[in-house]
Amino acid sequence: MAVSAPGRRGRFITFEGGDGAGKSLQAGRLADRLERIGLKVVRTREPGGSPRAEALRELLLSGAAKHFGPTGEALLFGAARIDHIDQTIRPALEAGAWVVCDRFADSTRAYQGAAGHVDGQFIASLERVVVGDCRPDLTVILDLPVELGFERSRARRGAADADRFEGENAAFHETLRQAFLKIARDEPDRCALIDASLAPGLVSQAIWGEVERRLGAALPAAHLDLL
Repeated sequence: MAVSAPGRRGRFITFEGGDGAGKSLQAGRLADRLERIGLKVVRTREPGGSPRAEALRELLLSGAAKHFGPTGEALLFGAARIDHIDQTIRPALEAGAWVVCDRFADSTRAYQGAAGHVDGQFIASLERVVVGDCRPDLTVILDLPVELGFERSRARRGAADADRFEGENAAFHETLRQAFLKIARDEPDRCALIDASLAPGLVSQAIWGEVERRLGAALPAAHLDLL
């Protein structure tokens, strides 16, 4: 039976990285593993994760908001994130659940900040207003070369069109990669950098090792016996 701890805050884990890095796959695997050891888990994503945020997801990923420019897109992502936090993330954490999220505020830093050239102070101020104290306990940053990411993205979507950001050129995606690497360097206490070019099973093992090392005190005491 999944358990939560009323009165005890859950843990918030986010996944970041470029397109094709395997964030959705690995977030799902981690959520499943946490559930197997008896934790209540809420798996979510950005943009999206709540009804109003999901409506903005379609607007943002379709490219319909591109004419607003990177600053306008950052504001729209911020609006979606506010609703996501208020409706999904914060209530789950306060109920003692663990939240596993595919993308969060670091993506705004990378996509609109570094790659979109929006002023860093503006991005930081927006993050303070939007996120407040609802910051991840652990951020898993999945890193892999841009060309490998392109190959994986093409294979995943098949005949479907690339979304607003998948369709950007290699230079844009290399800028994203370097932005995520910088975030990992600047915030090592929060961020775990994982080589996403490895086989998925090895990536999952590396992620679980970081969860145990960094958040092990919050895991069920007998979790090793449950795996």
